Formats: sequence, C-alpha cells, structure tokens
Amino acid sequence: MAECGRKALSLLEAARSRYESLQISDDVFGESGDDSSDNPFYSTSGDSDSDNYIAEVGGGGGGGSSGAGPPGSLSRSQAEEEGWMETLQDVTVPPYQETYGPAQKMPATATALDFFQLFVPDNCIQNMVTQTNMYAKKFQERFGSDEGWRPVTAQEMKAFLGFVTSTSVHRCESVLSIWSSGFFSNRSIALKMSQARFEKILKYFHIVAFRPSQGSNQGLYKIQPFLDSLQQSFSCTFRPSQTQVLHEPLIDEDPVFITTCTERELRKRKKRKFSLWVRQCTSTGFICQIYVHLKEGQGTDGLATLKNKPQLHSLVAKQLCQNISGKNTIIFTGPSITNLSLFTEFSKQDIYCCGLLSTRKSDCTGLPQCMLVCGSTPAQRGQSRVMMQGSMSLISWYNKGHFRFLTNAYSPTKQGMIIKRKSGEIPCPLAVEAFAAHLSYICKYDDKYSKYFIFHKPNKTWQQVFWLSISIAINNAYILYKMSDAYAVKRYSRAQFGERLVRELLDLDDCSPTQ
Repeated sequence: MAECGRKALSLLEAARSRYESLQISDDVFGESGDDSSDNPFYSTSGDSDSDNYIAEVGGGGGGGSSGAGPPGSLSRSQAEEEGWMETLQDVTVPPYQETYGPAQKMPATATALDFFQLFVPDNCIQNMVTQTNMYAKKFQERFGSDEGWRPVTAQEMKAFLGFVTSTSVHRCESVLSIWSSGFFSNRSIALKMSQARFEKILKYFHIVAFRPSQGSNQGLYKIQPFLDSLQQSFSCTFRPSQTQVLHEPLIDEDPVFITTCTERELRKRKKRKFSLWVRQCTSTGFICQIYVHLKEGQGTDGLATLKNKPQLHSLVAKQLCQNISGKNTIIFTGPSITNLSLFTEFSKQDIYCCGLLSTRKSDCTGLPQCMLVCGSTPAQRGQSRVMMQGSMSLISWYNKGHFRFLTNAYSPTKQGMIIKRKSGEIPCPLAVEAFAAHLSYICKYDDKYSKYFIFHKPNKTWQQVFWLSISIAINNAYILYKMSDAYAVKRYSRAQFGERLVRELLDLDDCSPTQ
C-alpha cells in the first residue's frame, strides 16, 4: 500500500514537472482536485469507436470512394498530390513576442472593489445611472407616471450591482430572496436598500436606453457599448501567456449540474437566445476576450444548430484572434473550430494552432482519409501515426479510442507522455500532451470560475449577457488580485473575495468577509 502511494506521488511530481515546462499553472493540482475521469481530455473527448469512419476492405481509405471518409477528405493519391507525406520534419515555433502578466501594478492596499473597477469603472456606473434615469423618464411619459420612482444615484447603482452579485456568493436562485424570511434571506445586507426600491431600479435598469439611429439592426445594441468597454479593459489590464484556448465556457450552471441534469433541463438550457465564446489564458485562467453570438432563428434546433456550423465557428475564432496576430501565440481549439483552412490562415498571421479533430464535428476538408478512418488492425494504447503537409501535422493517437489532432505548434518528431494516476505513463506525441494539459486545466478551471456565476436570471437577452459579463469581470478581478501585492497582505479565497466585493459595492462599514 505504501509502495503504491510512493508510486502515485512520483507520478504526480513527474506530471507537475512536465506541466510546468508546458507553462501550465500549478493550480491544476490545487483547488480543482483529482482527475475527473479516465479520459485525459476531461470533457473534451475524441472520437469514440462509433464516431469513426471504418476503412473499407482494401484498407485505410486509400481508394477514391466518397464513402471512405468524412466529406471533403482526400484519398491517398489526392493527399499525395496536395503534399501530405509520412516523412516527418522538425517544427519550431518562434519565441513569444510578449511578456505576460498584469499590465499595471496595483498597491498592496488595493481592495476588491479597486480590482473590479479596473473593468467596471465609475464612469461606466455613471452611464448606467444616466441611461436608467432616461429610460424611466421616457417609460413614464408613455405609460403614465410612477409615484414610487425617484432618479437613481451612483451609490444606489453600486448597491444594485452588489445585491445581484451577492447571488453568486450565497448561491440563491432569486435576488429577491435577500429580503425574504426563508433560507436564502440575508438581513446583513437587506437593510442597505428596501426591496421596493431595488425592484424599481430593476424595472428601469438600462445600459443603453434608446436604439441608436445607425446600426439599429444590431441585436445587442442595449449592451454593446458596455461589452466594448469591458473588452478594452481586458486588453489594457492584462497580457496573456503564449498559450491560449478558444472555447465555450459554462454560462449559468456549475460543473456538477452539467453531469447530473436531466434531459428536460438540458432542453431548457438550449432556449438561450445567444451563445458565448472566449479566448482564455491557459497559464492563469484570465479571460482575454469574449464574443457573443445571437441565435439567427427561433427554430426548434436552437443552439444545437449553431454548433454544427463549422463556418460559424471559424468566424468566431477569427473574431477572438483578431488582436493577437504577429505575436507567435499558440491557440488550442475544440473539434468545432479545428480545420485545415483556418489553421493555414492563422499561420500566415503568426498564430500557431493545436486542435482536436472529430470526424463528425470538424470540417475535414483537405485532410487525408487514411488518417481519419479506423484500420482493420486493432491499435495499441499509446500508438500514433502522423502525416505532414509543410509544417502542419495530422496526428492519430489511440488511448481507449482514437484521438486525432491537427497542429503546427508542436514538432511531430518530439515525444510526450500522458501521466495518469491510475494507469501510469502513456506515450504520445508532444502535441497530444500539450493539448491534454492545457485543456484539462481550462476544464477544471470552470469549477473555480463557477463560484462567480450570478444566479439572477432575467428574461431579456441583453440582461443575461450583461450579468454573465459581470461574472467574467469578477473572475478576472480575482486573478489580478491573486497576482498582486494585495494578495500577500490578505490572502482571500475566491469566495471571500466575492463576499468582500459585495460588501464594498454596498458600502457597508464592516467589509471583512464572513469566515
């Protein structure tokens, strides 16, 4: 038993050493806990055996039959004509052109509100005050006066943000529960504002009161100025590391809900009228950029329809990466984004990629069929095959199923290792190890990010996007706090930081977090 414990510890130390060499935060071994499953890619899995195209008799998709592989894939002769070969060559990514970390030094006395206001400053809050009062005035001119209404102030608007943000700290379903006598009541903050006053502000709350004369077809016009301001603040306050990932984060549920929810609850989630992608630093978890896409129609397919559109996801990727060209950034992508055309276009901008391929979800145009189909001979665990076209590598690796990767960021001649606590070391190309390490960190990071989910769920889409953006801003504020001198003075956990922020927004005298 003791020998097994020493072996597990040895494997853990080996994994930590390798992850550090790949610029993975040591936090992957911290709050996130142990491995979540036997799948080295956590929630981002490769093709299962049932998801693979099976090679025809005569083998490996070498013929010209259109049924031998995914749509757009190449037969062996076509692949050779396009320059795909099994001869491997070394690939080197130039040095990163940025130094990553906070762009400005915060004093050791900085508060949680100071970090939050790097993203939501006073002038932004004052704009909310102005627009809310304008909307209230126009609303009452049209529908009659509201005797209980008086113009909101900046102090009240901060308190309003604090009340709604408190639903993330105390995990209550409704912000109005604060004033109730039930389990989620919170008398310590309820005295700061009456429920009636809060409901009045909630009724008239606006970021943009009126539709602009130009760009009136823009569905997010009520929130777009705030999103633009938030994006600019993300770029100005933090420089991400070389390795970043494009993905859809959890939006309004914690990871436990995702694994336990019923089919009915999943259908309810798909009623959202928008989807959101982010570009996230894999060394810190800082969300560098967000992209919101409104659903184009109200059909029954909903969000599932969007997820089967490679052209949409390529557009999303281009939007998220438009500010990182020329820096030699390495981007990790999931199956819906990974495709040869996009990666080739990115390489011309000095953006290097490593993505997981799926024969069902990915656009496989221009890829050799022989690498996308399952051969008749069973593969051994850790076995891999590689073909190259210029500096682009297509990798097929087996580990209880076939995983395929497209990359120009890692040399196919270099070997890596997947280290699992239960099954030990599994050999793989370096690109596979890098993808597993970075994506595993991001997926496990969702558990920590979910601590800032604002549980208030308005009906209007722009308000849903707004509160989601506030959740992301609080997440980024905590990351900057943890990297600052202020963290050395008072080492607040995520929960404590969130509670302190709520109390500072409410301007309560006692701002120390509840233990």
